[in-house]
Formats: sequence, structure tokens, C-alpha cells
Amino acid sequence: MGSVVDYVMMALGFVLLIKGADFLIDGAVGLARRMGVSDIVVGLTVIAFGTSLPELVVNIMASLQGKSDLAVGNVIGSNTANILLILGVSSLVRPLSVQNNTIWKEIPFALLAVGVLGVMANDRLLAGAAVDSLALSDGIVLLSFFVIFLFYVFGLAQQGAIELDDVPAEGGMSVGKILLLLLGGFVGIILGGDWIVDGAITLGRDLGVSEAFIGLTVLALGTSLPELAASAAAALKGKVDLAIGNVVGSNIFNI
Repeated sequence: MGSVVDYVMMALGFVLLIKGADFLIDGAVGLARRMGVSDIVVGLTVIAFGTSLPELVVNIMASLQGKSDLAVGNVIGSNTANILLILGVSSLVRPLSVQNNTIWKEIPFALLAVGVLGVMANDRLLAGAAVDSLALSDGIVLLSFFVIFLFYVFGLAQQGAIELDDVPAEGGMSVGKILLLLLGGFVGIILGGDWIVDGAITLGRDLGVSEAFIGLTVLALGTSLPELAASAAAALKGKVDLAIGNVVGSNIFNI
């Protein structure tokens, strides 16, 4: 009976996820216009953080329970899905133009994060340790790089390094409406993603597969659904910078 309930909640989760993504995009566009920053900055920060919350929550819970295979597999699988699945689907919806800043700065930063993670996770090969692990000191280094990235993005917004798109300003959208849209979008995405992940984990267990497999596939795809919904919705609305910024920012947030 529990499995049936999880599957029903998973179906409802898809509805919440898609609607939440729609609210999030509308609120983010309104926020970008009121703050005078570009869509790529909002995509790299507000939307990337919002759509990465499921990964964050799931990984904290997995770490507290000692489920390291779920935590690491979720991040690696989710980042792979972000690039191959989400950008692939978004490009089918609408051609995605990529800004020079993204090509020469944001994407290299994402690659740097992957490289740093690869070095940190190879303790046996590089340091002759007994096991490969990500320890407290590794977490501090990763978070330090994350702070540097945030300073870069906010500096980008203040300096106006990226021109605003030629899109009419959301002049009629009040601050209250923007906050409600963002809040509703975050809640919908988090709840929807959580219900989908619960159903996906139940499905994986019903099929009798390992936790590592669940983390790399079912869990990774489940927690990547918010990014998929947000980026696809952004591409559908013609906000390609939001779609690309969401994927690049989310990958950096995840690591």
C-alpha cells in the first residue's frame, strides 16, 4: 500500500514541479527587471539555487544517515543530467544562444569545480590514503570556491558586464507579486521534487537495485527535474539566458 501512495504522490509531484517552475520563471524575470540585472545573473543565482534545493536537502539527509553512495551519486548523476538531458531538451524547445561571458567565465568555473572535486575524491591515488573520501577540510575548500563564485556573479550584476535583453520591462509587477511568485515557485519545486524522489526511491527498491544505482540514476534524475522544468519553461518563454544560467549555476551549486 505504501508503494501505491508513493507513486500517487510522485504523479502529483510532477504537477507541482511544472507549475512551480512556471511561477519561478515569472518571478525571476520580474525580479531581474526591477533590479536592473540580466537574465543570466538571475539564472546563475536565484533560479539555480532554487532548483538545487532538492539536491541539497536530499544530500544533507543522506549524509546524516551515512548514505554516502546516495549523496555522491546524486551530485554526479544530477550534474550529468543537467548538461546532457536538460540542455538537450531545452535546445529542442528553442535554440539557445550562449553569451561570451558564459563561455569564457561561467563554464570554465564549472569545469574547475569538477576538477577540484576529482582531485579531492582521489585520496588513494594522490596521497596513498586507505580510502577515498571528502572530509571536513575538503568541504571548507569547496564552500570557499562557492563564495568566490557568488562574489563574481554579484560583481557582474553591479558592473553591468552583461547587457539587458531587449525585452519590455515587467513594469506592472509589484514587489509583493514577485515575492509570491518566487515563494510559490520554490515551494512547488521543493515539494514536487521531494514527492517525485520518494516515489523514485520506492520504485528503485521495488526493482531491487543498489543505493549507488539509485543515487546515480533514479535519485539524480528525480532531483534534476526542477532544473529540467525551470530551464524548459524558460526556453519556452524565450528566456534562454535563464535556461543556460540555471544549468551552469546549478552544477556549480551542486558540487
